Amino acid sequence: MLALDIENFLVEIDEGTLKHVGPKTKAATAKLFDPEEAGARAFGDSQVKVTAADDDGNEVQIALSPAQAVAVAEDLERLREEGTVFE
Repeated sequence: MLALDIENFLVEIDEGTLKHVGPKTKAATAKLFDPEEAGARAFGDSQVKVTAADDDGNEVQIALSPAQAVAVAEDLERLREEGTVFE
């Protein structure tokens, strides 16, 4: 299931063209629950792309700096060592 929460986002559709016409203070949150696939790969020369997709074709991609990717890896290792999630 993909959940989107979009705030202050206004678009205009004119003859098949999508144009943002709202304020610059827009924000969005995307959440993908129960993905069937997840992984990470190099993205360009200086980033790591983390992806997750479900059976319905919904996909979330996140491009991380190397420092951010290391922080996520450390968080996952800590969770593994605590044994609360990976049991």
